[in-house]
Amino acid sequence: WHTDVNRKMPALKIPDLKGKVAIVTGGSRGIGRVCCLELAKRGCGIVVAAKTTEPKKNLPGTIHTVADEVRKLGAKALAFKLDIRDAKKCTECVEKTVEYFGKGPDILINNASALWWQRIEDTPIKKYDLITTINARGTFAMTQACLPHMVEQGFGRVINMSPPLAPIGFNGRTAYNISKFGMTMVALGVAEEYKGQNITAHSLWPATIIESLASINFKLGDREMWRKPEILADCVLGLIGEDGEFTGKMLIDELYLRSRGYKDEDFVKYRCDPNVEPPKLLMQESSDVWVFRGDVKKVEQDKVREDTINSKL
Repeated sequence: WHTDVNRKMPALKIPDLKGKVAIVTGGSRGIGRVCCLELAKRGCGIVVAAKTTEPKKNLPGTIHTVADEVRKLGAKALAFKLDIRDAKKCTECVEKTVEYFGKGPDILINNASALWWQRIEDTPIKKYDLITTINARGTFAMTQACLPHMVEQGFGRVINMSPPLAPIGFNGRTAYNISKFGMTMVALGVAEEYKGQNITAHSLWPATIIESLASINFKLGDREMWRKPEILADCVLGLIGEDGEFTGKMLIDELYLRSRGYKDEDFVKYRCDPNVEPPKLLMQESSDVWVFRGDVKKVEQDKVREDTINSKL
């Protein structure tokens, strides 16, 4: 994995974010929600940008409930209904941010994402278009809309929830990887194009499966295999606090935190099961194991298919 943080680096700096504004896509639940709340605790104004305005079965949480949670922490919040597939809505989200907060966004967390783990022949082109439009194109559009304000303000932090570019893990994930690697490439592009302007960008990816409605609804193991989303939120805080020279990194959460002084015992608090250290399934160098997911209604069928293939390995 290319992380460029293996050498000993300064300790994690948690910044005071009073006066800063962050847009968090996919902010209505899971990792996005936790990022909203942790940023708000440091005084950051929050734009909760997501599609959900009414709670649904198996999908609790809305842009309004998270905005209310942010306000209870003493921070300002704007709930914005965002379909990230609509580039005009991405631009409008930034315009409404300026209107509400009196300034443009300082921080963008590109967290909104669609999951599709199926073989090439089992991926309809409509599905391919959907996940690439949400993941790669949506991230590009949101970032593009935020950058002029970051340049004007002389500060910008872009963090994309996507994996390091690597020639592994393509079995059943080709379309997904194309879309997620696109997110990572947006971060690398920002880092190159805005070098020296105090605008930084990184991709950030977990070492383990993270507890979320996705891991629950798609039945990606059980709680002893998961970490809490707070580990990613702590990385986000640390990356915001880094100086402007630290940019363009493809980071794994655990490796980044270890480079900032975290030891084994510091990761215990992130376990969903306090007695079990979760396996680092998402940072394995290689894996022949197949996992199929994509439609919540077909999880049991997907599990049967993967068990049949994996039993022959």
